[in-house]
Amino acid sequence: MTTSTRGAAKTPAVLVLEDGRTFRGRAYGAVGETFGEAVFSTGMTGYQETLTDPSYHRQVVVMTAPHVGNTGVNDEDPESARIWVSGYVVRDPARVPSNWRAKRSLDEELERQGVVGISGIDTRALTRHLRERGAMRVGIFSGDAVAADAELLAKVQQSPQMKGANLSAEVATKETYVVPAIGTKRFTVAAVDLGIKGMTPQRMAERGIEVHVLPATATAEDVYAVNPDGVFFSNGPGDPATADGPVAVMQEVLKRRTPLFGICFGNQILGRALGFGTYKLKYGHRGINQPVQDRTTGKVEVTAHNHGFAVDAPLDQVSDTPYGRAEVSHVCLNDQVVEGLQLLDQPAFSVQYHPEAAAGPHDAAYLFDRFTTLMEGQRA
Repeated sequence: MTTSTRGAAKTPAVLVLEDGRTFRGRAYGAVGETFGEAVFSTGMTGYQETLTDPSYHRQVVVMTAPHVGNTGVNDEDPESARIWVSGYVVRDPARVPSNWRAKRSLDEELERQGVVGISGIDTRALTRHLRERGAMRVGIFSGDAVAADAELLAKVQQSPQMKGANLSAEVATKETYVVPAIGTKRFTVAAVDLGIKGMTPQRMAERGIEVHVLPATATAEDVYAVNPDGVFFSNGPGDPATADGPVAVMQEVLKRRTPLFGICFGNQILGRALGFGTYKLKYGHRGINQPVQDRTTGKVEVTAHNHGFAVDAPLDQVSDTPYGRAEVSHVCLNDQVVEGLQLLDQPAFSVQYHPEAAAGPHDAAYLFDRFTTLMEGQRA
């Protein structure tokens, strides 16, 4: 990515998809060029949490809501220390932010962090194109980076694909750190950071859990060095088929029958650890309004998603695995994609979505309580 910051709002920009479809608009944020996988997010709000979610590493996010940036940017809502999206696409950016917590505008923040974006294009047409053709590589070009369409298309087609990408170590912490329990400490959890969001250990800390956040490269020895009552595997970017290290660590956790909870990428890791395959979705699930049914209770939840891969497990039968019987616990009601797994013979479960509600609804907060209950049962 190359960037500059001169007169972005008036600078022409062009978005080029790998199949040759082109959209022309104005620069938004930094001026230059960027590449990634084009995906769309259906959330009408929560853009700050989306931008700072490490799971969006190497993705260009298209906002389906037309008006973005109303509430500006504050210093309380980021889910990590930086913006992770490789590019940002909006139709009608707010001219003036209005919120009592806002410190600066969204376009100022994108420019400050060197994130190349584009505005003023028909994001509805772009979203429909991605729904029909599937997620694909894309480039955004503005300022001196704009060139002949054929030249820009060649650049896009030479950029890396998401399938086969091993990205979790690029976004995870390099050193272990601890998030202390709030109030009385009840449990210790080892959290393997594959791209963790800041609110996730916060939700555990609120329940009296001291969270030791470990790098994505952590070994089983590293996990058990903190003497955990439970082990957590986080969300994160990339293709789960490349995550052999975390899969091996999780298999050791399953062998020891330690209470286990995984979300998003962690769900895919559990699927692989149990012997199921994973596959790339046509255009993925992203946004804060996805309906999921918890099959263990029959309850339907409105949930926050960010995943382009899914677990290939049978929906309507119990499966035998090396670690006992397993079943699909949650399913997306839009397309019947697996959204959760649970073992029936030991304390381990996972979900594909984001229950920490940042951004998003609080329907799935009970999952952190379920994890706490598993640790209580194991201790008893």
